Amino acid sequence: AIIVQTTYPDPNIIELILIQNAVEEAGAKRITVVIPYYGYARQDTKFQDGEAISAKALANHISLNADKVITVDPHKEHILDFFSTSAFSCSAVPEIAKYLSSKKIDMILAPDKGAVDRAKKASESMNCDFDYMEKTRIDGTTVEIKPKTLDAQNKNVAIIDDIISTGGTMAKSLKELKKQGAKKVFVACTHGLFADNAIKKLSTAGCDEIISTDTIISDYSKVKIAPSIAELI
Repeated sequence: AIIVQTTYPDPNIIELILIQNAVEEAGAKRITVVIPYYGYARQDTKFQDGEAISAKALANHISLNADKVITVDPHKEHILDFFSTSAFSCSAVPEIAKYLSSKKIDMILAPDKGAVDRAKKASESMNCDFDYMEKTRIDGTTVEIKPKTLDAQNKNVAIIDDIISTGGTMAKSLKELKKQGAKKVFVACTHGLFADNAIKKLSTAGCDEIISTDTIISDYSKVKIAPSIAELI
């Protein structure tokens, strides 16, 4: 049996656990759980005393009735180790790169150094340059954000990240790229949470197009993740 369910919002977690139990009771020989968006993935450590490691706690429950778990672009790969059953991740980057290939992109940017591998992978598929956004403190109140080495002037730029939540950091990068003369700026992510007026922030900052996959369904889910998941089933 194959069960497909995100763990966001919270009621989906209960649904998933109940479905797993029902499928096991029905006599399924093997259960594969596909989690397009693994909610709580960013709580992968204790940030304060007394907190639960939510990503681990959830993985423990899911593992009880699963022979295999597949998720898409977890925030950090070590989250897979929290599962006591076989766990795999698939990348949305190839499908996002396919979508962007018609946009005449000159440069792929990561929002920070930690995400540069994602930008590099997309750039290799699209045969274009890649870089990451770097923050430089100018004085006590001024921080400059710009590509580490490349010049965005008169270029079509795409910023790629795994998650867009409130969109604050992405909006700042957008504004700076527009100031530096970027022709068009596209924003793409795997998981579009779009909380706290994120869409308005991105649009106001000058975003030419907002793109996400369908791991979380929204008006901006323009990339289907099913082909990437199918390769691992």
